[in-house]
Amino acid sequence: MEDLLLLVQTNAVAISTCILIIAYIFIATEKISKVTIALIGAAVTILLGLVSQSKHLNGSLNPDYFINFIDFNVIFLLVSMMIIVNIAAGSGMFNWIANELLRLTKGHPKMILVVLGLFTAITSAFLDNVTTVILIMPVTFFVAEQLDINPVPYLITEIFASNIGGTATLIGDPPNIIIGSAAGLSFMDFVNELTPVIAVIFAVVTGIMLLFFRKNLVTTPEKMQAVVNLDNKHTITNFPLMLRSSIVLLLVILGFVMHDKTHIETCVTAMLGASFLLIFEKPAKIIREVEWNTIFFFIGLFIIIGGMEASGAIALMAKWILDITQGSQQAAAMIILWASGFISGIIDNIPYTATMTPMILEIEKVMGGDYTYPLWWCLSLGACLGGNMTIIGAAANVIVTETSTHKGHKIEFMTFLKYGVVTTLISLALSSAYIYMKFLH
Repeated sequence: MEDLLLLVQTNAVAISTCILIIAYIFIATEKISKVTIALIGAAVTILLGLVSQSKHLNGSLNPDYFINFIDFNVIFLLVSMMIIVNIAAGSGMFNWIANELLRLTKGHPKMILVVLGLFTAITSAFLDNVTTVILIMPVTFFVAEQLDINPVPYLITEIFASNIGGTATLIGDPPNIIIGSAAGLSFMDFVNELTPVIAVIFAVVTGIMLLFFRKNLVTTPEKMQAVVNLDNKHTITNFPLMLRSSIVLLLVILGFVMHDKTHIETCVTAMLGASFLLIFEKPAKIIREVEWNTIFFFIGLFIIIGGMEASGAIALMAKWILDITQGSQQAAAMIILWASGFISGIIDNIPYTATMTPMILEIEKVMGGDYTYPLWWCLSLGACLGGNMTIIGAAANVIVTETSTHKGHKIEFMTFLKYGVVTTLISLALSSAYIYMKFLH
């Protein structure tokens, strides 16, 4: 056993990197649940001594204790926001908003595509993408049935809108939560730095989708009138819950916005909101609805990457980036942006972001905060927008395409790829221009 531990210590960089690569391969192939892979990888990382099982070392706190590598800001923010959204959705408030927006379109199929995309993008900025698409899909299928047109153009646009809109804020997409926590970036930092370019990307992508799908978005005046006459009176099923949830959600978002002044962490603000709403609910029922698979996936992943960090592998990656870019901030920014975009289109953007974040922190130690500040935004834009490239690029993509197939409207992998590649290339090109003009010029 001692010989094995010595072997691991001698080859810690290679072994920790191998564990991450093997985990990536299994996550990408989806043969085994990704949460299972993450937890197995975490257990092996701890068992081999790449991170320590002991909280104390020689009477002092052990920096390599495996718990130290789990970012509980991310964990508690995710859990709390899931609780708030699950409770709020039970009132019917999100469907009511979607229906009201649809009535404003007067039933025009092209306007409906714009409105559904806009609703999805804005909602995804404040709720997680999966929750947003789950809320909007029933409305989409209903409207498509009323208009007697294929729902696929709407669904593809909603997927793109969810990933684009989720990029705009700290809480919109899990990669941003990881980045914000690691870099010390606030909710308003994300809004100030990313919302302008995200608004442009959304407008351009929506325009392109209208162009691509223009022949599919046609119906009769009679069917358009059916959407105008949507009965939205009974969509709110629990008015007190809607009122309570709306107030808490607005206060939580206000707390995020005021972070720079109050210095209350976003996870604490979200926990306060979630715990207040739970007073009026059956906690056991609500907590069961939290996506625990996602939470434990994060925990396992943090420990695997902690093994790489403790071994020095992350520091070597950072040195490699600095070597190939010869210290050029422009080169480093563009490599991170485009590599993040393409890699996140193929593999889950959460493990990718969790791997890249400590690497940028290592670069920061060498080059300073001013050098790395644009790199954080490159990572966010690349990781989040790259999710639009393929069906497996983001969880929202998988859920929408699977549900569409179940409803009899199959979205083929290659069909999605055709639109996804165009959307991703345009998004990354616009992001590159924005990053260069704002930070690197």
